[in-house]
Amino acid sequence: MIVFLLSTVILLTTGLQTTETVSAESETKKVYKELILGTSAEFAPYEFHKTIDGKDQIVGFDIAIAEEIAKDLGAKLVIEDMGFDSLLSALQSGRVDFVISGLTPTEERLKSIDFSDNYYVAHQVIVVRAEDQAKYPTMKELEGEKIGVQKGSIQEEIGMTIPNADLTSLDKIPDLILQLETNRINAIIVEDTVAEGYLDSEIVLADAEPEDAESLAAIGIQKGNTELLNAVNDTLTRLKSNGDIERMVKEASLLAAGKEKSGNILDVAWKYRSYYIQGIGYTLLLSALGVLFGFIIGLFISLLRMTNIGIVKWLGTAYVEVLRGTPMLVQLMIIHYGMALTFGINFSPLQSGIITLSINSSAYLAEIFRAGIQGVDRGQMEAARSLGMKRGTAMRHIILPQAFKAVLPAIGNEFITIIKESSIISVIGMADIMYQAGVVKNITYKGLSPFIIAAAIYFVMTFALSKLLSVVERKLSASDNR
Repeated sequence: MIVFLLSTVILLTTGLQTTETVSAESETKKVYKELILGTSAEFAPYEFHKTIDGKDQIVGFDIAIAEEIAKDLGAKLVIEDMGFDSLLSALQSGRVDFVISGLTPTEERLKSIDFSDNYYVAHQVIVVRAEDQAKYPTMKELEGEKIGVQKGSIQEEIGMTIPNADLTSLDKIPDLILQLETNRINAIIVEDTVAEGYLDSEIVLADAEPEDAESLAAIGIQKGNTELLNAVNDTLTRLKSNGDIERMVKEASLLAAGKEKSGNILDVAWKYRSYYIQGIGYTLLLSALGVLFGFIIGLFISLLRMTNIGIVKWLGTAYVEVLRGTPMLVQLMIIHYGMALTFGINFSPLQSGIITLSINSSAYLAEIFRAGIQGVDRGQMEAARSLGMKRGTAMRHIILPQAFKAVLPAIGNEFITIIKESSIISVIGMADIMYQAGVVKNITYKGLSPFIIAAAIYFVMTFALSKLLSVVERKLSASDNR
């Protein structure tokens, strides 16, 4: 059954793109037709989302460098946007060919991936609220303070060296800025180039400066891929000698400075409606296929659990207990990255999302179906068998219809849950509603409005489904009153 699910999902979703990504034809070929870049596009001016000619694009000087690398290799650049702390896993598993996201080549990272020559030098700064600017003249005053850093970054390592510091590690810089604005943290350690885009009358630089203020940026390459490493270094040498990187940095900084901060929630909803519409499409696709496969697998597992064959019953029970006893996010990471690292199976974000939602939901639906089937009076089966019906026929025509009617409200609740929990898939770059809300937040610098819009969309979807299920329930109950 699981093999059937995997095969069906792959067939249904092959060729569908998520966040502008396509699987590479081969990672080991000397001639690249497609070069897949892994990045975390919320790190302006390195890489960030920008609406250009009415279309969402990932831009920045890192992206400009990646385009030059792909051009030199005669390949098409394909961008896969994901959380910063997922980049190394994606590179190690072969999901991406190289990683550019302002990465600093630390000794720890060098143990798992290779790095190109350095292409940019940045300095670490301390960002604080304007009223606190004079409060932190040196790093000494930051001891014991609440400090924000990007998860898995060099800034996190610096933060760990500050005595008694209470660190808040998050994936995205805009989330850290929001934490600072809402007084949840008192300072942020960030690169000066990145900080520039957030400075205004309320967010400023403190005089304090980390001792290890200088950081180098390099490109991450899969361990042992010397061919690509050499090609990347050749491109970087050309760009640095021509002064192209300095030009790219200036152009990206100007582009990042053009981000909008104005407009109320209705303006944001209307202006960026295309983002949310795309997100709704992927959310509905994820939920519909997750519900379909979850229903089929759940029914199958429930029947396994009620069989008299010991080993089969045990397998069904183990399936349910393992999936119900582990977080969906962990299951997603195992399917998306674990399968690639262990077996070399690279599912797209859409495929990983559908599989995760299906198997997770099936475990809960299996218990719902089992309760419904066992709730049907045993006399129903006995009566059917006495009329000459086979057990399978009786189950299909007599028991299951009654069980389904009894558990329909519980099934409806599970379907609604799937729609909401599909938002988890955004962490691997699936362009669903939550992912698009994050993109809009990064574009507008508004920390709340994009997510209120997303919440409203989820409410409308789940409310509509709830009403539809109520109609179905009333129709089914009407037949009982005849």
